[in-house]
Amino acid sequence: MEFSSVNTLCFHLISSAFQRCRLSEQICRLSVILNSSSSSRHPSVQISISDTGIGSCLKEFQDLKFSWGGITENWDGMLRVNTTSISDTEVYNYQISLKENRSSRRINRLPSHQKNGAKFSGTEVLLSFVESLDILLAGVHSFLQKMLILRIPNIAIQLVAEDCDVPGSRYEKVFLANKSMQSPILALNLEHLKSGFEQYILTHGNSLNSECSSCFPSWEHLKVGSGRACCTENELVMEAVIVISDISKDDNTCLRESGDKTEVLYFKDFSPSTIPQSSMKAMKSVHWRKYGLNLVGIAQQDGCALLEWENLPKDTHIYIVLHSYHQQYPVSSEKLFDALL
Repeated sequence: MEFSSVNTLCFHLISSAFQRCRLSEQICRLSVILNSSSSSRHPSVQISISDTGIGSCLKEFQDLKFSWGGITENWDGMLRVNTTSISDTEVYNYQISLKENRSSRRINRLPSHQKNGAKFSGTEVLLSFVESLDILLAGVHSFLQKMLILRIPNIAIQLVAEDCDVPGSRYEKVFLANKSMQSPILALNLEHLKSGFEQYILTHGNSLNSECSSCFPSWEHLKVGSGRACCTENELVMEAVIVISDISKDDNTCLRESGDKTEVLYFKDFSPSTIPQSSMKAMKSVHWRKYGLNLVGIAQQDGCALLEWENLPKDTHIYIVLHSYHQQYPVSSEKLFDALL
């Protein structure tokens, strides 16, 4: 996987932490901590992304690829990884340089720490780069808000940001995912996606702290449909949720950014992603007229797709979310660690 900015790499690392928590099937904590020093000549931000999910497979870091055009002064390319699995007796510490060629990249093993009989698992990834704390905080906050649509069960998220040179600048936000979820921990991901997407719509794209009672006085205004397909050859899963609301615009005082068009959100491997051309083509090929709809245009904007309809009833609005992911995820093992060193 290739990244063109440190920010997108950070979002990927956060997504990987979500994945490890999801696969642990236990109550987990995911923390993103941003520390900055504004008094230095080149203010930089140190970011720590930690989770208490299953231990990491180092191959996920070995395969990372970074495009270095024009940003060599912002980041030295170093990642620090601390990880352990529940069966390990130590916390293993590593250092990885993404400036090295991926085919010949070596992972430097640092001194490990004994767990002294304690039973826990988790991973922490650290990196430092030149960036505005406010810009990075806004991006991470928005990313976490979208991640909540997936409603991955039993994950508490902590976001902390602080300028060490400014007293009282500490910001802390805790996201309690699934606080109203009634499904068991092993429920299908699709059920969580449906619930999270409904909540996303009811709070106008997570811009509100509670459901908008003026637009949605009751859940009966939402008609929800969903589907799931799986390719057995590569274990690729595609899930889709479509929500239709029927609300009088005379009673609707809130403005939608997409207007009367349908915004299609896309997730790939449990992470917000730019919708691919293959999905754009697939939506064009749907026989919408069979469902009483006439698609007259489709465009891409800010990573999402916008669908434009002809003669859509004035009180009707359509929302769509797609999620494509692989069922398998690399599992940590000491043998794999040794093979990569």
